[in-house]
Amino acid sequence: MLVKVYSAAVNGLETTTVRIEVNIKNGIMFHFTGLGDTAVREGRDRIASAIQYIGYKFPKADITINLAPADLRKEGSGFDLPLAIAILAANKSIEHKELDKYMFVGELGLDGALQPIKGALPIAIRARKEKYKALIVPRQNAREAAVVNNLDVYGLDDLKQVIALVSGTEKFEPTFVDTRKEFYEHQYNFDLDFADVRGQENVKRALEVAAAGGHNLIMIGPPGSGKSMMAKRLPSILPPLTLQESLETTQIHSIAGKLDKDTSLISQRPFRSPHHTISEVALVGGGLSPQPGEISLAHNGVLFADELPEFNKSTLEVLRQPLEDRKITISRAKYTVEFPCSFMFVASMNPCPCGYYGDPTHTCVCSPGQIQRYMNKISGPLLDRIDIQVEITPVPFKDISQAREGEKSEVIRKRVIAARKIQEERYKESKGVYCNAQMSERMIHQYAEPDKAGLDLLKMAMEKFSLSARAYSRILKVARTIADLDGSEKVEARHLAEAISYRNLDRGDWAERQW
Repeated sequence: MLVKVYSAAVNGLETTTVRIEVNIKNGIMFHFTGLGDTAVREGRDRIASAIQYIGYKFPKADITINLAPADLRKEGSGFDLPLAIAILAANKSIEHKELDKYMFVGELGLDGALQPIKGALPIAIRARKEKYKALIVPRQNAREAAVVNNLDVYGLDDLKQVIALVSGTEKFEPTFVDTRKEFYEHQYNFDLDFADVRGQENVKRALEVAAAGGHNLIMIGPPGSGKSMMAKRLPSILPPLTLQESLETTQIHSIAGKLDKDTSLISQRPFRSPHHTISEVALVGGGLSPQPGEISLAHNGVLFADELPEFNKSTLEVLRQPLEDRKITISRAKYTVEFPCSFMFVASMNPCPCGYYGDPTHTCVCSPGQIQRYMNKISGPLLDRIDIQVEITPVPFKDISQAREGEKSEVIRKRVIAARKIQEERYKESKGVYCNAQMSERMIHQYAEPDKAGLDLLKMAMEKFSLSARAYSRILKVARTIADLDGSEKVEARHLAEAISYRNLDRGDWAERQW
């Protein structure tokens, strides 16, 4: 007897409906077609054990299974549940009149218990698009999938409950999630706050400017000066996620299996801080089964690279294109997938190999040549994509003990949100441009052209500090953001002066200034 049951396969961000066909007839063979990977094929033993454990008999017959479309590769253990239901229905062990109205996904334990799977959210979105009556998932995935409205999502514990639901012998309540309430409740709950940072007002200002314009930023300073401490507090001053951004971000984390148990929506901007030993594949994504990398997990948030020169140089170079395009296309022999990766890149580094160049309390033992070689670990093209470069020095103990509590993140965030609203209005007609960091050259001339006094200042600074030509556009973008924070329609000389002060590494004499 032939039975059809429906599930879904996730490849990158693309989700495809999979029709599971099971035909049972006299015989003893087991045939499996449809490009299922090892995890899918090994499901036969899990399914057989689960069916027998809950009191049913696994068919002793000729079983042919096809996963259509047959030319699409299917991966993962999420096909266990629909396969089990299809086998039982084909064997006439359960009723199957309305099986075509459900979509099933879930891994089976040997005792029939449902185990969580990756990608429940994009599968739920697909189920709603295809107008299925309901989606049946493991209970641990229920809240994640129930974010999708106009779709009944049943989070169940085991195969026995699934059979009871589809047979109509027992009623279950679909999982309900008040998406907007969940989303807005957790948007402003941050564990870290800029109020904890004593001193370092110039660096906090640079971080505020970076947040307001979506600019990439690098902090250079000795160990213990507070680089990592301040970077970790950056999400607390970024504009809150929109509901659409939250859904995009949650989908990526769902596919990667990075969502916490019982999480429905990611309501705060992600902050990813990979170790400097990370590989290229782990950073940009890929692998045997296409998975999002750290840059995609940081989508709509922050990617923080601590101790930047310690990263493998070839690993850092793969960031160049994603920083410009804000998406990454991964092409391999068997697949091509595209992941979004629109993130703020924030980095920190010591100024030299010993770490104490420029530190007023320690003596640097590095020569200018050693400092230059250390800096050369970061290529010019990558540095070109970092708008703000700020030096940081340790706060002396007497200043730490006497300093008042710093300005709260909540106060800074209000200024950042106000500046972003100005930018949203400015770029509302420009597709794909939402902040000043994304301005094209034409937009720079249109929105950030300085007056004569500003041009004279910029010319003098470029000549005096030997600033490179690539610094010109970056300075104007940052100056435009500073003007937005100031509520100024025009970019003035004082805005340019502050923007110029954020180009420390472009100065030709950077490594020799203290020699």
